[in-house]
Amino acid sequence: MLIRPAVDADLDAILVIHNDAIQYSTALWTDETVERIDREDWLASRTSVGDAVLVAIENDQVAGYAAYAPWRAKFGYRHTVEDSVYIAEPFQGRGIGRSLLVELIEHARGAGHHVMLADIESGNAASIRLHESLGFVEAGHLREIGTKFDRWLDLTILQLDL
Repeated sequence: MLIRPAVDADLDAILVIHNDAIQYSTALWTDETVERIDREDWLASRTSVGDAVLVAIENDQVAGYAAYAPWRAKFGYRHTVEDSVYIAEPFQGRGIGRSLLVELIEHARGAGHHVMLADIESGNAASIRLHESLGFVEAGHLREIGTKFDRWLDLTILQLDL
């Protein structure tokens, strides 16, 4: 497996993974899939400010991607970032998410960020375990703050001091 910065040629695969998460999971709290232009703008906005967007390549395919972005837009939060990690269904359970997150954390450290947060739907035990295995600790639990698939969702906030 190879982990490298994402490039425009990866966007079709990233789009499929992203829209799959929208349609079939509670990882993204929206019901509206996006078009390629959305992912183009997303990649350009992340890389133009030095934030990381990484892809994992296995058998010449994008197996997953990870990114971080500012947690909040206000200037006082400028040293805090939030991570996102998504793995294509056929590649899940192989440690790819862990490898991506390890690289993402190192990039954020190298960029001088102070804290990385993970906002995770509380029922996503695998993602919570992954983050905790890398040193993230629970910083908060917000009950029933979102909805998807006709049910209320809780949010677990995990924090890693970089």
